[in-house]
Amino acid sequence: MNRLGPSPRNSWNVSPGAADLVRAPVPPRPVGFAALPKPVTIDLARTAIIVVDMQNDFCHPDGWLAGIGVDVSGARGPIAPLTRLLPVLRDTGVPVVWVNWGTRPDRLNLSPALRHVYDPSGTGAGLGDPSPRTGARVLQAGSWSAQVVDELPAAPRDIHVAKHRMSGFWDTPLDAILRNLAVTTLVFAGVNLDQCVLHTMADANFLGYDTLLAEDCAATTNPAFCRDAALLNVRQIFGFHFLSTALIEAIAA
Repeated sequence: MNRLGPSPRNSWNVSPGAADLVRAPVPPRPVGFAALPKPVTIDLARTAIIVVDMQNDFCHPDGWLAGIGVDVSGARGPIAPLTRLLPVLRDTGVPVVWVNWGTRPDRLNLSPALRHVYDPSGTGAGLGDPSPRTGARVLQAGSWSAQVVDELPAAPRDIHVAKHRMSGFWDTPLDAILRNLAVTTLVFAGVNLDQCVLHTMADANFLGYDTLLAEDCAATTNPAFCRDAALLNVRQIFGFHFLSTALIEAIAA
């Protein structure tokens, strides 16, 4: 018999004469740690981390946001804690999924309303236009703008998903990828916490995933009250938030 499927967690055994549709069992790997609104235990064998928009246009000093006058120092805040958390999760077999803006060059999947968010006058450097600092196309797939910042090197087995909405689930393969990995629990990180991170987390929760936020691995360039409101919504509606150090220490223990 030969294994046939998109991942070891979702595959059949097949031969020319038979097909065994029984998936291989995945032994649970529970780990408990402090979180809000209460301590939580997750199964690392069923968990993935979703890192949202830690890309040059949002987090690099020469990126698009910085070029239009936004202070991106806050958006760079998650870099250091992620450099500590991601290797630990990779070593435990937790998939790392990078979800970045990456629009089509022809912009045919962008509505006028969405383009208006980033170019309200119709004359600025909006989605797909040349960035004023680098000339790279703003948030366009395949451009420097859409690449993860150099300080967060991706591993070869990491997964990359391009999005073109605030939510990483809308019109992307993210849900199919996670289900083929047999993932039920998602840890979220990235920027902006109150926008793309929160919208992606909300959609994940609506789709039935267990959702948690690594709060020190998420940030926003917006005022502090936006972060406070996002954290309130996370713990009241969407699940839990915690410090990445608590998860690292629990895994080490």
